[in-house]
Amino acid sequence: MEIKAPDLGVDSAEVSEIMVQVGDVIEKDDNIILIESDKASVEVPSSAAGKVTNINVEVGDQVSEGTVLIELDSDSSADEEQAPAAEEQSAAPQDESQEAKSADEQDKQTESESQQSKPAAAEAGQATTHALPDLGVDEAQVAEIMVSVGDTISADQSILLIESDKASVEVPAPEAGKVEKILVEAGDMVTNGQDFIVIVGDGGAETDTSETKTTDSQAQDSSKDNEKQSQAADAGKPKQQQTESQSAQTQSKPQQRKLTEAQVNEKLTDVYAGPAVRKLARQLGIDITQVNGSALNDRILKEDLFAHVKDKLSTQKAAAASGNVVSSGLPSLPDMSNAEIWGETETQDLSRLQKVSIPQLNYNTYLPQVTQFDVADITDTEKLRGELKGGMKAEGIGLTILAFIVKATAHALTQHPRFNSHLSDDNTQIILRKTVNMGIAVATDDGLIVPVIKDVQDKGIKQIAIEIGELATKARDKKLGTKDLQGASFTISSQGNLGGTAFTPLVNWPQVGILGASEATMQPRWNADKQTFEPRLMLPLSLSYDHRVINGADAAVFTRYIASLLADPRRILL
Repeated sequence: MEIKAPDLGVDSAEVSEIMVQVGDVIEKDDNIILIESDKASVEVPSSAAGKVTNINVEVGDQVSEGTVLIELDSDSSADEEQAPAAEEQSAAPQDESQEAKSADEQDKQTESESQQSKPAAAEAGQATTHALPDLGVDEAQVAEIMVSVGDTISADQSILLIESDKASVEVPAPEAGKVEKILVEAGDMVTNGQDFIVIVGDGGAETDTSETKTTDSQAQDSSKDNEKQSQAADAGKPKQQQTESQSAQTQSKPQQRKLTEAQVNEKLTDVYAGPAVRKLARQLGIDITQVNGSALNDRILKEDLFAHVKDKLSTQKAAAASGNVVSSGLPSLPDMSNAEIWGETETQDLSRLQKVSIPQLNYNTYLPQVTQFDVADITDTEKLRGELKGGMKAEGIGLTILAFIVKATAHALTQHPRFNSHLSDDNTQIILRKTVNMGIAVATDDGLIVPVIKDVQDKGIKQIAIEIGELATKARDKKLGTKDLQGASFTISSQGNLGGTAFTPLVNWPQVGILGASEATMQPRWNADKQTFEPRLMLPLSLSYDHRVINGADAAVFTRYIASLLADPRRILL
């Protein structure tokens, strides 16, 4: 039986640790592999029980959904447990063998009675306590409970809204049935595997539960009978032989070699960093255990590696000059408790979203960023939008100028693929994206968040408008999932009607460009054909780009091309 990687929430992740060995006998849901992405470290549980016959991955391998991790022999576990019992029965006296036969007959009778009672149990239904799935983070907060005690729910129905520093995720119902008890409350901090709900399953589910419990009961009774037979067989032996027999039984049991959860957590605490950070540390020759992490739970980021190198260089330079050690970085804030100097102050906590965005924003310190400004004449496009928005509004679709900007930019990216790329870690190559996944900056009460519209190059303006509305609503309601926030190749930040003539948006690393759109205003423009000024609706554009990948001339051509598409969207059809 092959055990495959489930949906990891990312395209691929690195195998950080293998927690089982060939020959281990494991149970269902035992952790077998520890994988690590740039976002988090996740333990992958086994979807079945059995004996590990083969391990198909190694530490450092990149795995994705569907990758075969290990292979199991699901029958070997039962065979190993029955083998010692068979040997002990053959060694027991004849009367013990007869007692064993009598016990077998009683087991068969018990099994027959339990099978007859299954329909009744299935009809009555049993309450089952369910645990939270892997959340992708160490802990998260219960933002909303979406069902009540007594509700009848279906399998995979959303019942809980969990909010972490990264995103909000809806937890689906593990089975269909009736909610008997809810074990958490809104505001509680929960962790992976924590019990959160009790559900009385439907008839089909209860049949399975009854069968499972009957099988477990039989297995326990059989184990007890085997133990009694073994003790009876040892009773007539000298004490030394009894000791040897018990020692042999102990050695015959498979040894548990996988790491415990506490050991895994201890390892994560020692060095908490993603594969990309570990790779960069190896390239820089840094001992990553000596680096202090600045992110949540002391996670080490790339900027921490750069700061570590800067600190070492500064220390060595200062030591060579004067023999004294000088700390690097900004100094601490002055003491502002003196109101006569600083006046009255007040301390306010940042939101979790703001805290988690700070390390990402700090990457701009290492980017040679430049901004190109231009304006687009959208008079005719706005007229077209006015003609279409009434019909779309009747369908429940809000058609804004942003949908036109997204489509025009996506088309421009297909014509200028260098803006839809990433710079490799060793700065020797660029990775060109063949699809356009557009990030759309959305302002919420907690801060700025950037959901992603996938495959924009294949979608029309109407479909783009629909998805913009859906993502904006989910963002403001804190219902965006992890996949809604991943995979962007370019970003658009629109300030709408907030005012301003231009601004400098920050490139969202590892992307190489971002387009800002300010408020459109009526301005006088010279008409050469009519030899007169006329009012035109002008949209300011601000393109920030990574100068390591994009040249200034290319940025000017790209921005002008977007402006021409916005002036006449029919160009996209050519």
